[in-house]
Amino acid sequence: MRVLATAVALLAAPAQAAPDAAALFSEHCAACHAETRLGGTGPALIPEALGRIKGEDLAAIIAEGRVATQMPAFAGELTPEEIASLAAYISEPLAETPDWTTADIDATREFRADYVAADAPVFTADPLNITLVVETGDHHVSVLDGDSFDVLDRFATPFAVHGGPKFTPDGRFVFIMSRDGWVQKYDIWSLHEVGRVRAGLNSRNIAMSHDGQWLAVANYLPRTLTILSTADLSVARVIDVTGRDGTPSRVSAVYQAPDRKSFVLALKDVPEIWEVATDPDAGPYHDGFVHSHEAGMEESLAAEQGLFARRRIMVGAPIDDFFFGPAYRNLIGTNREGDKGVVVNLDVGREIAELPLPGMPHLGSGISWMRDGRRVMATPHLREGMLSVIDVADWKVVATIPTAGPGFFLRSHENSPYVWADVFFGPNKDKMHVIDKETLQIVRTLDPAPGKTVAHVEFTRDGSHALVSVWEDDGAVIVYDARTLEEVRRLPMRKPSGKYNVWNKTRFEEGTSH
Repeated sequence: MRVLATAVALLAAPAQAAPDAAALFSEHCAACHAETRLGGTGPALIPEALGRIKGEDLAAIIAEGRVATQMPAFAGELTPEEIASLAAYISEPLAETPDWTTADIDATREFRADYVAADAPVFTADPLNITLVVETGDHHVSVLDGDSFDVLDRFATPFAVHGGPKFTPDGRFVFIMSRDGWVQKYDIWSLHEVGRVRAGLNSRNIAMSHDGQWLAVANYLPRTLTILSTADLSVARVIDVTGRDGTPSRVSAVYQAPDRKSFVLALKDVPEIWEVATDPDAGPYHDGFVHSHEAGMEESLAAEQGLFARRRIMVGAPIDDFFFGPAYRNLIGTNREGDKGVVVNLDVGREIAELPLPGMPHLGSGISWMRDGRRVMATPHLREGMLSVIDVADWKVVATIPTAGPGFFLRSHENSPYVWADVFFGPNKDKMHVIDKETLQIVRTLDPAPGKTVAHVEFTRDGSHALVSVWEDDGAVIVYDARTLEEVRRLPMRKPSGKYNVWNKTRFEEGTSH
């Protein structure tokens, strides 16, 4: 009878209510991240901005906080159930796609009151041999002297830097973008931040115009291309990205095509490539038919002309990632299906070849070099342990190089006989292959940090040294003699990801992806 009475009492008791995640967010998170979850002093808390941070990892951040940030630990204030409900709540997409207008962008523009522009570099190092190291472990960038490898400065960045920093052509200023759309301007000569602006809500990457006047920001949210003035971070243009059939599209990537004086965009959701002019004399570009009745007379549909004029190039399927051929005449692209690549001639505006590239090639990390008098390009594959080497004259795959697992980055230098390829995914993530450019054979496999992820290489200005990341929170940048392949120095870093040398990036060194 006592057992029955207890059971009846339990059934009669009200069920414990699940935590109210929205109320918890409003109470504990909104002050920094905004009621809209689109970010304020803290980053946006939406799936697009959080990227791979989800589930238990996200709950751990809520519970433990983030080192070297204003993010506190909530483990002593919230129960595990409340933390789990918050993690699930911010992992859900927003109910409506928000706008982010020119006025919204301009309202976020801010400049450092303590910034003073130096008349000359405040250091004695070669300003064109500076290398920036993005440390994602605590959201900082280290500024390295490319000769001594001493750290000249270390400055805080916005949360979750994404895509490579972009330098002005003279190498003085660099622009850094975060996943949630913040663009930061930093003066290398002065070793000081200039200011920042939020150009989008979820962004993919940035590109610098050929003349250094404009910075393009590729956005997933909203579906726009934002073009900023590099001088003062003001908005020059916000372009709604919509396919010819009216379908809105995210921008997968934007890159500079300096020889063409344009930005080139891959669109995620429609089968089009866009070219946006950075030349005030560009165009006209016609979306529809053009009909001329007599000399000097032209009738056309939807023509665009001048600075930021847009040109559409129709392709068979949306392209996620791409690589430029010589003189920026051809674009080699692929989509996330990963079963093939296509070559698009940008002059004539159509596909001219197809490449067998299974295993999801990562063309954005592709590089090119001269081999036996012919220019070839190579790309890693994200799903297969191989590199594909392609002759860019006839678009034939000349070789596939087996690797110890799928890789993410390739790097080389005009003055180096080697290509360096990481093995980013799988059990051999601690390996780095060094490949002879002529024979296409692996000449050495480095194992500098057993059991840890080793990835991404950058060379010094002259190609004499290669910098390799140990991609861990207690990681390092390892400096190698690029000729002997011997370690020279090891610099402790907080999860160093990309490294970017001013000379290689501003001079479009052939072993560097752009």
